[in-house]
Amino acid sequence: MNKEHLISVSKDVKKNIIEMIYEAKSGHPGGSLSCSDIITYLYYEKMNIDVNNPKYNERDRFVLSKGHAAPALYSVLAEKGFFEKSELKNLRKIGALLQGHPDSKNIPGVDVSTGSLGQGISNAVGMALGLRYQKNPAKIYTILGDGELQEGLVWEASMAAAHYKLDNLVAIIDYNGLQIDGNNEEVMGISPIDKKFESFGWNVVTCDGHDYEKLHEAFNKISEVKGKPSVIIAKTVKGKGVSFMENQAGWHGQAPTLEQKEKALMEIAN
Repeated sequence: MNKEHLISVSKDVKKNIIEMIYEAKSGHPGGSLSCSDIITYLYYEKMNIDVNNPKYNERDRFVLSKGHAAPALYSVLAEKGFFEKSELKNLRKIGALLQGHPDSKNIPGVDVSTGSLGQGISNAVGMALGLRYQKNPAKIYTILGDGELQEGLVWEASMAAAHYKLDNLVAIIDYNGLQIDGNNEEVMGISPIDKKFESFGWNVVTCDGHDYEKLHEAFNKISEVKGKPSVIIAKTVKGKGVSFMENQAGWHGQAPTLEQKEKALMEIAN
């Protein structure tokens, strides 16, 4: 693992997120920044993908179950070369390639259209089961928001994943502790996440979602697990990298002003 390269890429990814949402005057910066390091790690270090052949049958699949964090995914896909970076500035514009939530029909590199919370992991479970029947060695990776765990569908899918012993499925929880209405535990308590998944039959690992060495260790721990799905509970910071956005629920779905954008870009660069 080239940690320095990942850190460099992650800064570009975060800067793209801020620029995109500023230009769109709409979007979700807080949750995009909190999961961007995880997505960067997956695409640059972990996943078997082919930019020149996005539909390669034995590729690993990624499902952004928290679809509102699309700017993070779009930024990484553009940095990897799935489409031109110039597309980023057109986020959410009528007729543009990149809309507010991922669109698998039109965007190269997007495997599942998401946005309705809970449905991403459900798709991921079905995909993992289908790949097993096809004897396809590919893995499915899906990122969920912590507030998303309040959706009942998440737990139906989790029960099914354990029942079918889907060891080709890895879920990552973007555990930043906040959602649109405030603190998770005040809106609807989700703790203890680890014990809940363990009781459903999952292999559980917890790590720092912004430390690439810790992420690497976590993924190495689950790589040899057989007979059950794995979940990585990644402890993250909403708005990571931008001081005035960090740990602020108000930045769940708000675009920065020009002054805020410039300050954010400067902080990320440093």
